[in-house]
Amino acid sequence: MANMAAQPSLAQPSLEELRMDKVLAMLPAGVRNLLEIGARHGVMTKKLAYRVPAVTALDLSPRFQLDGIVTVAGNVERLQFADNSFDCVVCTEVLEHVPDVASAGRELARVARHYVLVGVPYRQDTRVGRTTCSHCGRINPTYGHLNSFDEARLAKLFPSLRTAATEYVAENRERSNALSVWLQDLAGNPYGTYDQEEPCVFCGQTMAPPGPLSLPKRVAASIGVRLYDFQVRFNQPRATWILMLLKKG
Repeated sequence: MANMAAQPSLAQPSLEELRMDKVLAMLPAGVRNLLEIGARHGVMTKKLAYRVPAVTALDLSPRFQLDGIVTVAGNVERLQFADNSFDCVVCTEVLEHVPDVASAGRELARVARHYVLVGVPYRQDTRVGRTTCSHCGRINPTYGHLNSFDEARLAKLFPSLRTAATEYVAENRERSNALSVWLQDLAGNPYGTYDQEEPCVFCGQTMAPPGPLSLPKRVAASIGVRLYDFQVRFNQPRATWILMLLKKG
């Protein structure tokens, strides 16, 4: 886990650009109004606005204002829009964070008139880079990712829709093992993703790396890293993200 102290590959800027370009390439022609879920700082929103005349950007707490784009506060588990309000709903890098992901799936399908375009990390091992909250002491999954998805689980969220297209973006070997994970937990997960914006999923406090480690914890962390690095050499590559376009009717 020599690279474990750094952000995993799914956060590298060049790969983020690749992911966003793939999302845009999957956007169906003829979409006139669109809802983006999880707009955050509006990076993807601006790209979508070049392609779609009317864009509504939703986040728990909107963090930007852009001319011609409607920004609203909302929760994907309980959307405030009427049925069939948008030609397309785009929801990327969101569902892995949602506690009630089944409700989120129903809501996305409900407000979409024609299409739902979703993107999530693919078969992510959320033990890699996980963190220990310095406030409540509980162990958090990487970037607060509560859910891991493959094709079947993603499609199951949308039983009323049919899969129109599936794409995969980038690849990685980031999968750990029980012993390495146990040792990292014992050490307080010093190589976790503490630069994340997401707070602790249990107490809501900002995540921060642990302070200086005791000798036993340094030893545990060091052995855990070496075990991870050894295993990664033999892991088969698999996709970092999966994108799925679903259609009504």
